[in-house]
Amino acid sequence: MNVLVTGGAGYVGSHAVAILRAAGHDAWVIDNLSRGHKSAVPADRFVEGDLADRPLLKRLLREHRIDAVMHFAAHSQVGESMVNPAIYYENNITNSISLLEAMRDCRVWRIVFSSSAAVYGQPETMPIVEDTLKQPINPYGFSKLAVEQALDDYARAYGFGFAALRYFNAAGAAADGALGEDHAVESHLIPLILEVALGQRESIKIFGNDYPTPDGTCVRDYIHVDDLGRAHLAALERLERGKGMKMNLGVGHGFSVREVVEACRRETGHPIPTQSAPRREGDPPVLVADPSRARELLSWRPQFADIGAIVATAWRWHREHPDGYESTKLAAE
Repeated sequence: MNVLVTGGAGYVGSHAVAILRAAGHDAWVIDNLSRGHKSAVPADRFVEGDLADRPLLKRLLREHRIDAVMHFAAHSQVGESMVNPAIYYENNITNSISLLEAMRDCRVWRIVFSSSAAVYGQPETMPIVEDTLKQPINPYGFSKLAVEQALDDYARAYGFGFAALRYFNAAGAAADGALGEDHAVESHLIPLILEVALGQRESIKIFGNDYPTPDGTCVRDYIHVDDLGRAHLAALERLERGKGMKMNLGVGHGFSVREVVEACRRETGHPIPTQSAPRREGDPPVLVADPSRARELLSWRPQFADIGAIVATAWRWHREHPDGYESTKLAAE
């Protein structure tokens, strides 16, 4: 297929592009580079642009005979969404509608949407199944749920075929070391810990040590970024007009903050000092997926189920790219 990947220069999007190309699909990328990296995608398949530019979207869809869209272009920082919700409503919701309307005008009916476990809020029952009540507690989670609702309506009214894939904690880097995680403001646990091993910060803060978990720290379900990409590919190949799929993408078991720190210590050989800090408001004790539906509908199983294996790929990337994609630029000069 010819696939347009929105936000394809970002973390998960760039890994999905590589997996699409390896599977024989032709992937075109549109990204405004506000948070993505041009060097993360093939130069001859990259277009710098914004989803608010509907004429550009329609031109790309028509010129490249696009068969389907993978939609990753979204802001994704929970804390930022609380202090600046406007950009989440505009970028994540309004621009997604712009994309859907461009697709409708060009008669492109298939879309795989990057959703999030944030649509559930703070459920009390674990593991989380897809029918769990949706009660997002921040604008980021609400924005993802709003687009899922739009996709339901576009499938019913216009015959769209879609998959909404609800990620848990994306982690790791491409197994071949070519791609990795590089955010201007890092908020993900594993890269923050690895910055300590690289000497870029003195210690890692552990927010809360009195949760009702085995070691008192929060437990999360970490899913490798390449496993996410493979799930997108499997969903793309199973889309049907007028039908939608919604499913969790996770490993199905969690690791505590302390377990992740220990895994990073083992992989890096660094002591990685920690500091105890108060709980952060809104952090649930445990968030773990039930990925049964993805296994059933997509015949998909994560290849990276162990936190040590996930950390190993991340450590390779960060060790070889201590300044992120800027390291790649410097090496080329």
